[in-house]
Amino acid sequence: MTLYDLKPAFQSLLRPVLRTLHRAGITANQITLLALLASVALGLLLALNPVPPLFLMLPAFLLVRMALNAIDGMLAREFKQQSRLGALLNEAGDILSDSALYLPFALLPGADPVAVVVMALLANLTEFLGVAAQTVGASRRYDGPLGKSDRAFVLGAYALLVGLYTPALAWSPWLFWTLALLCAFTCLNRARRALREAA
Repeated sequence: MTLYDLKPAFQSLLRPVLRTLHRAGITANQITLLALLASVALGLLLALNPVPPLFLMLPAFLLVRMALNAIDGMLAREFKQQSRLGALLNEAGDILSDSALYLPFALLPGADPVAVVVMALLANLTEFLGVAAQTVGASRRYDGPLGKSDRAFVLGAYALLVGLYTPALAWSPWLFWTLALLCAFTCLNRARRALREAA
């Protein structure tokens, strides 16, 4: 069970926005690029100014990014905008966006940069294995315990916490090592279940 399982309910809330965007001529690929560029811009802002109050921007942005990620997929599927380019943009955009938004945590006071980088690398590996499952004849895997939506929830909550309660910065090392471990378990789960499904 991961937050990804709530995606259908989340998508239903976005349908009015979806129809408005479609009528305006907005395409799925444009939404994907918007999410990526906005993520990189915010990531650069946080990296250049790694002060806790600025990280208060992250929780709301992560929610908006999740909405954009859902909308681009819905536009592609429901209005026949699916393409090979869109699939590549979607997967690459997710990995680049995650890296841009999460690596600045390494620059906060009290952070363990190694823990943050290891977590980010393992998070990227979870998405790689999710896609790679298709190369062995399985479906795109979204298994947990720490998928993309779960990471966004945890790190958004932590960004909110450090922005409001500075002593929480001291929790960073154990938090990111724990997240790294959960990402490693997620990698194992996705690989194992992909092989089981393919068999």
